[in-house]
Order: sequence, then C-alpha cells, then structure tokens
Amino acid sequence: MFSKYLNSVKDNVAEISADELADKLKEKNESIHLLDVRETYEWNEEHIPNAIYIGRGCLERDVESIVPDPYDQVIVYCASGKRSALAADTLQKMGYKNVFSLDNGISGWKEQGKLVNVNMRMYSPLTKDYQ
Repeated sequence: MFSKYLNSVKDNVAEISADELADKLKEKNESIHLLDVRETYEWNEEHIPNAIYIGRGCLERDVESIVPDPYDQVIVYCASGKRSALAADTLQKMGYKNVFSLDNGISGWKEQGKLVNVNMRMYSPLTKDYQ
C-alpha cells in the first residue's frame, strides 16, 4: 500500500537531481531553501551544505518560520527521496508554489560524489539548538 501511495504522491511532486541542486546552491540565492527532513540522528551524522534541519514530524508546524514566502524555492531531502516526496506534497498542500524533492535523497547526492558536511555539533530537538 505504501508504494502505491508514494507513487501517487511522486506523480504530483517535482524532483530535482543532485546536479541541478548543486547548480542552484552555487547561486547563493536567498530565496532558495534546502530543508533536511530526516530524523535528528541522521542530521547529526551529516548533511548537505547549506541545509536547514527541520524534521519531518515538525515540518507543518515550523516551516513558516523558515520559509515565510510561499513563492520561494523549497527543496526538501531525506535519505532516499521517499520522506522528502511526502514532505514536498505536504508543502504544496500548504500553499508553497516552488517545491522540489531531491531525487534519491542524500544517498543519491553522495553517490554522485557531492560534498556533505559531517557535523561537529549535534542538533537537539529539546533545546532546538546546537550543542
């Protein structure tokens, strides 16, 4: 059932490749927001440079404080592209107009030889800060 549901969601979500994302990140455009929707422990291991952590479970509640303009570009990623597709679908339903899911997630990003930041500090959801 999940696969069928995911496929129906992916039909409505634009995906972006690792190369396309790398090009966008070079632009250093403030209206592009890269959101990591993985679990805290995954973020604490590594993340794509310039990403902002917002766990999938808090996305709907917290996204407006990170992306107040619904016309900004929002790119979400997870480990493989499944959770990010669901997150992108949710953001579209909330009214965000330029939403993309990273095809194959951070796994695909790394397979393409793209850089990841290994965290030196850990994010704590209890304090919503870095330690």
